Formats: sequence, C-alpha cells, structure tokens
Amino acid sequence: MPQTLTVTEVSRPQPGLYFGPIEHGLMNWDTLLWRFAAEHSYWLATSAPRPHTMPVWGVWLHNSFQFSTYPQSRKAQNLRANPFANVHAADPEAVMILECNVTEVTQNADLQAFVDEYNPKYAWNFDVDQVRNGVFALVPHTAFAWAAGAGEKFHNTATRWRFAST
Repeated sequence: MPQTLTVTEVSRPQPGLYFGPIEHGLMNWDTLLWRFAAEHSYWLATSAPRPHTMPVWGVWLHNSFQFSTYPQSRKAQNLRANPFANVHAADPEAVMILECNVTEVTQNADLQAFVDEYNPKYAWNFDVDQVRNGVFALVPHTAFAWAAGAGEKFHNTATRWRFAST
C-alpha cells in the first residue's frame, strides 16, 4: 500500500486573500505534516447518507492518514458508500485540514504496519485480527493550513496544497 504523494501546487486558498508576493508566508508542507502526524486526536468528517463528524485516533503511514473503527460504525458505513472524507487535527492551534480519497486497508502486511505504528503512539495492544475490516487510509488530494489566530496571522499564512498520488 505505500504510495507516493507529490505536491503539484502550493497557493493561497482564495485569490486576493493576500496582497503581497504570493510566495511570502506560504507554509511548509513537510513541517506541518510532522506536526500533524504527532497530534493525538483528529476530527474525521464523512458523508453518506448523511454528514457525520467524530473524533478519531490515527497515524500517518505510507503517505496517508490511517485510523481504525468498528466495522459497522457510521464512519465505516459512510466511507464504504462514499470514499471521500476530511480529517484535521483536533488542536485548534494546529490548523491543517486534509481532503482525502479513502480506501479500506485489507492486506495483512498493511494492517501489521498500521498496528506497529498505532500501538506505541497510543499505548495500545491491537493485533491484526482485532483491526481487520475496520482500518481506513485517507490519501490527501488537497490540504489547507494557516497559523492559528485572526487577521494578519490568517491572511499571511493561509496555504493550499494539491497533490497527485500513485
């Protein structure tokens, strides 16, 4: 399941949002990704047949955000019906929102890699059989971030990335 995630565009999320040189204040993807991966909790938004937002724990693995859930949960049902979701860190000071394509993780080696990352991060003791049929990988196609705060902080740092994945 390892994927390559390539930044294809870095820009402001809205034309005219910032009036200085376009490259001034744009945030660094690698720095933010490190901070995002280190977060403890995340908000996941799904939809199908209705919008659903819930907190989850997860890990950054193989260029995707991966989390586990009960196989019959609303999250799992929604993602199987509509394989798109948004995820962002629960910390309001770490504003980073990922718009993602979603796949279910099914291969034993990929499930083992998930467990190997998840267990130490959360002091948990999952094994592959416990997470089978409930691990999802969210691969971003677009991401947004900005420095927390209002006015200049937002306007001078708001950044959008677009990605290609293979």
